[in-house]
Amino acid sequence: MKNIRNFCIIAHIDHGKSTLADRLLSFTGTTTAREEQAQLLDNMDLERERGITIKSHAIQMDYTFEGEKYVLNLIDTPGHVDFSYEVSRSIAACEGALLIVDAAQSIQAQTISNLYLALENDLEIIPVLNKVDLPGANPEEVTDDIVGLLGCSPNEVIHASGKTGFGVEDILKAIIEKVPAPKGDVNAPLQALIFDSVYNSYRGIETYFRVLNGEIKKGERVKFMATGKEYNADEVGTLKLTQVPKQSIKAGDVGYLITGVKTASEIKVGDTITDAVNPTQNSIDGFEDVKPMVFAGIYPVDNDDYEELRNSMEKLKLNDASLVFIPESSAALGFGFRCGFLGMLHLEIIQERLEREFDMTVITTVPNVSYHAFTNKHPNTVLLVNNPSDLPEPSKLNRVEEPFIKATIITKSDFVGPVMNLCIEKRGQITNQTYLTPERVELTFDMPLAEIVFDFYDRLKTVSKGYASFDYHPIGLKESKLVKVDILLNGQSVDALSALIHADNAYNIGKKMCEKLRQLIPRQQFDIPIQAAIGAKVISRETVKALRKDVTAKCYGGDISRKRKLLEKQKKGKKRMRQVGNVEIPQEAFMAVLKLND
Repeated sequence: MKNIRNFCIIAHIDHGKSTLADRLLSFTGTTTAREEQAQLLDNMDLERERGITIKSHAIQMDYTFEGEKYVLNLIDTPGHVDFSYEVSRSIAACEGALLIVDAAQSIQAQTISNLYLALENDLEIIPVLNKVDLPGANPEEVTDDIVGLLGCSPNEVIHASGKTGFGVEDILKAIIEKVPAPKGDVNAPLQALIFDSVYNSYRGIETYFRVLNGEIKKGERVKFMATGKEYNADEVGTLKLTQVPKQSIKAGDVGYLITGVKTASEIKVGDTITDAVNPTQNSIDGFEDVKPMVFAGIYPVDNDDYEELRNSMEKLKLNDASLVFIPESSAALGFGFRCGFLGMLHLEIIQERLEREFDMTVITTVPNVSYHAFTNKHPNTVLLVNNPSDLPEPSKLNRVEEPFIKATIITKSDFVGPVMNLCIEKRGQITNQTYLTPERVELTFDMPLAEIVFDFYDRLKTVSKGYASFDYHPIGLKESKLVKVDILLNGQSVDALSALIHADNAYNIGKKMCEKLRQLIPRQQFDIPIQAAIGAKVISRETVKALRKDVTAKCYGGDISRKRKLLEKQKKGKKRMRQVGNVEIPQEAFMAVLKLND
């Protein structure tokens, strides 16, 4: 056990951690020249296309240092704020972390947030300055930033380049010398922490775990403590590029387990695996419970696919434990699920994965956040409002409280003005402004979560020319003046397009929504009025004009009254059609509401 090292790689998005992981794998001989490719651990098509890490990936490397053989378990983690739950789980399975900072971009918001997460778990931090070979790199200045953040000495910061492989040997040396070997008792009862799982359609659920005490042997009975279920360990092994079956895995190591379980709900990430015959008394404290930030409805395009969608969501939840969903129904869309996500990118990725991995075409409703409403009758009883349709009528409503966040934005000093304007427009209040260096500023705002759900992140990148990084955490609820804006099509309310909006912005947003829908809803044989309303009061209206057949074409010559008679007849038909007509809403209309400022 003294020769095992468990470590993860943490960094802001796009600071080169996956590329550096590739260099570590090739340097230790874990991959052959034939297997090598860029971002080797990002094995999802979606990750490669977007150039981001979505899932944490565990892999084992063997390395000989000063004549001794070492086993290094590496977990490569995502860098985007929406996947920080993945990072918290990886950190729970490790004793050390490589903190990677881009020499050209310096420290970003997510770097700081991931660092605090690692320090809370008492991980040994090894600072690495990556991309030192870039022409725009500024190693001296960025090293000073890292020293200021960590309080280490400048010669502890390892200079490296994921592209050329420079500094990889120094990193491996630092891991072996600085990261503590795992503590644990091989002879104690089995105690293993599940940090991930994935569904395999041939073999059932594959569980990834880290053994803290005891050992897990092939063929023995194991018990999952949260569900109390017992299974046979059909196969255990370690994670190289492919799975390597072993007879047993001992304390301190990371591995996978296949029990043949097919039911997704029986495996919970964060659960403890123990021996069924000689169980441990204490389950391991898992990671914090995930708090979804953004809620949206996901519905199958065809209502007959509801059960299939449920199965797909359960299998996806195995691989992404931060997805939360409960069944709900909508008058416009039928049966579906109310889902909780960690952010807008998370929502987009889940929708894309459902389509690619499970062939499910889904409709996503307008995302919103969770509010607390209080009625006049029971002013102290909290009503949870996850969906705008749950909000009580204005006459019965006492007050509404909405969730606020503390947003940390790090940007260049040139962009402070535009970033402040954007945050103030989004009802933010500045609480702090710190110059980290003469060039870089950290701004702290208190903002309503609902305001960052839509297009905040994209607009922040635009106003700062891509030089702003953003991180946030919830700080509680505050009372706000919110109203429910309903969208009426042809006089019928479309519940899937309703939104809770601050009273000051309601008119503008209602107007923009109507204009956007007018462009997207296909023309019918009759006029379609599109209205935005607060309660019974209509605040905006647009009309999609009817497609009109030329009924007077056959009239040549004769009196005008013949034409008028035909037009009157057409008018009556259109009126009757409008009463029975049904308006189909295309999927783009639901998504367009998110891009109102485009």
